[in-house]
Amino acid sequence: MRPLLALSHAIDQLNEKIGYVCNLLVLIACLVSAGNAMIRYAFSYSSNGWLEAQWYMFAILVMFGASYTFKRNEHVRVEILYLMLSERGQLWLDLIGTLFFLIPACLLLAYLSWPFFHQAYAVGEMSGNAGGLVRWPIKFVIPSGFVMLALQGVSEVIKRIAALQGYVTIDAKYERPTQ
Repeated sequence: MRPLLALSHAIDQLNEKIGYVCNLLVLIACLVSAGNAMIRYAFSYSSNGWLEAQWYMFAILVMFGASYTFKRNEHVRVEILYLMLSERGQLWLDLIGTLFFLIPACLLLAYLSWPFFHQAYAVGEMSGNAGGLVRWPIKFVIPSGFVMLALQGVSEVIKRIAALQGYVTIDAKYERPTQ
């Protein structure tokens, strides 16, 4: 179980770093938005590139922020039945939901979105707007974001199995396994 917990820890650390970058992107997106608005109203000048950069930052926040949010156990959950279960029942429900729904759905969406990215990459797709940005890098965020969410799902499955076997306990606030 130790090698699997080490893998889980590595995935958690990766998503923690991604979460840090996403937090910085929130600040950068706000600064870009404010700067673009001020320049537009003060100098009657605007750039489609800056507007698209904001959209790109938001897309990165959503796609990569999902795995970070899942790692922190701050995702939306319908807790009506969940709260009525024992701790062991909650572990089982998390395990089954992640194994049979989250991971397969994320991998399917990553697989289905890959051609969307690949086609844009193959043709060197650019924005149709004057001064717009290259489109294929942001289209790569879609499959990679789903893969990161699936990887975090694998980490959560490992932690739940370890908790069910008594190797670790799960800190409910941050989903960190404790020895």
